[in-house]
Amino acid sequence: MINRRKFIASSISGLAASAAMMQSSCSTNTAISGQINPGFSALGHRLRTMNFPEASREVKSPLVVVGAGVSGLSAARIFSQSKAEFLLLELGTEPGGNSLGGANTFSSFPWGAHYLPIPNANDKELLSFLTDAGVITGQRDGLPVYNDYHLCHDPKERLFIHHVWQEGLIPHAGVPQNDLGEIQRFLDLMNVYKRHLGSDGKEAFAIPLSFSSQDAALLALDNISAAAFMDEHNFRSSFLRWYVNYCCADDYGASLDNTSAWAMIHYFASRKGRGANAESDEVLTWPEGNFWLVNQLRKYCEPNLIKNALAYAVREKDSGVEVLYYDANTNSSVRILADKVLLATPRYVTERLQQGIPKLNSFEYGPWMVCNMTLRSELNERRGEPLCWDNVIYGSDSLGYVFSGHQQLQRPELNKVITYYKPLTTLPASEARRFAYTKTFEHWQDDIIRDLSMAHPEISKQIGDMQVWLWGHGMISPKSGFIWGDEKRMAQKSWLGKIYYAHSDLSGISVFEEAFYQGHITAKAMLGV
Repeated sequence: MINRRKFIASSISGLAASAAMMQSSCSTNTAISGQINPGFSALGHRLRTMNFPEASREVKSPLVVVGAGVSGLSAARIFSQSKAEFLLLELGTEPGGNSLGGANTFSSFPWGAHYLPIPNANDKELLSFLTDAGVITGQRDGLPVYNDYHLCHDPKERLFIHHVWQEGLIPHAGVPQNDLGEIQRFLDLMNVYKRHLGSDGKEAFAIPLSFSSQDAALLALDNISAAAFMDEHNFRSSFLRWYVNYCCADDYGASLDNTSAWAMIHYFASRKGRGANAESDEVLTWPEGNFWLVNQLRKYCEPNLIKNALAYAVREKDSGVEVLYYDANTNSSVRILADKVLLATPRYVTERLQQGIPKLNSFEYGPWMVCNMTLRSELNERRGEPLCWDNVIYGSDSLGYVFSGHQQLQRPELNKVITYYKPLTTLPASEARRFAYTKTFEHWQDDIIRDLSMAHPEISKQIGDMQVWLWGHGMISPKSGFIWGDEKRMAQKSWLGKIYYAHSDLSGISVFEEAFYQGHITAKAMLGV
């Protein structure tokens, strides 16, 4: 995606397309309408067959960006500000990648990533973009002032545990003292890493990630799993391990066993941004999630954006680069002759587009299932904290749900939309992907209702509609040895100064800041600025 939760470093007491796709609502509960939304997978999967018509026309453009996810949009912003001529190709009907959003009669909602943490002070280009977008309204005492509308409103987070809703996501309600002590010891250690500087004087863990220290002792943490790190430090509490596993699933779509210890610590130790009216643990969010940010970025590229355009070949030529794309609107192919091309595509797509580059097996992507549910009545609540922006169930392998209308000034009493996230982490990624695409709408409906019934016993009667979206390659998984490994470093290098690459998977962490950073630094390199 997908979701960084509030990291509370104080006392505990304060404390996720196949034949089944587009099946409609012949569900086990016939009162619930819905479907599996195929998204853009049918068009994208044509890359497997490479069965496209010959190009019927030819155009020229000095610069071409393939892929209008956040990296591609970020690059397009730089090209637009530099008044450079470019084209931006996007296979979908809308730009955004896994930051897409949607809407129905009652509310906008996210299909993927749905918030942005307060950026770090060193992320100057992101802060500039947020200022242009009106998210930052000024400065006070040397700190940015954030528009209150965009800061996540209270109440923010709750966890259903021991039959009650508690405030915050770190388990504390009914948790034994020994476990509370161990949780606090873990948080204290993460705070040490948060303040630590490497032997090169750089922050041990930073975002953008490339600003992080290259101290060998710190980089060695990338070579062991988060689970091994927990074992080595005698973190045995089931409550703590559930929470840290949840955090790895949340940001990386992976489990403790499949996340590097460096990446796990980065989740807790890299966020240091502050505003005059916002602390580092606060987030910016919108009813449509990060699609709001996407729509701010697309303003820079709208005249240059070509949608329903599937690039299927990128070839280096003596005089530049040839890009072939299929126009789904006209069922025809187009040849673009460019000086330079930016592939803002995940590595597994890049390897299909550009012949001759090596296949890199270390790039692994976690699949996700996301469901937007429209409620026909108020949720039947257990006791404890009221409905929050983020609502998580202890012990579940889902990430719970976000109330999409939380930021609306006039919150609806009925017909709320909630967005349910489930990274598929219990199987190896390739198996989980096959599993997801063979399951019916009824399967997902039953799975979601079974999970949510733990906290909402009458949820099946309260849901009016369920819209399911499958992300087969939802986000890069930073398994042990990947983030600072040779293959990722190799994938970042441009091809003969003509073909460049930018995507969050080249960072190793699939979050907005990394995708945005990859886009703007690569665009500047292409322009020589």
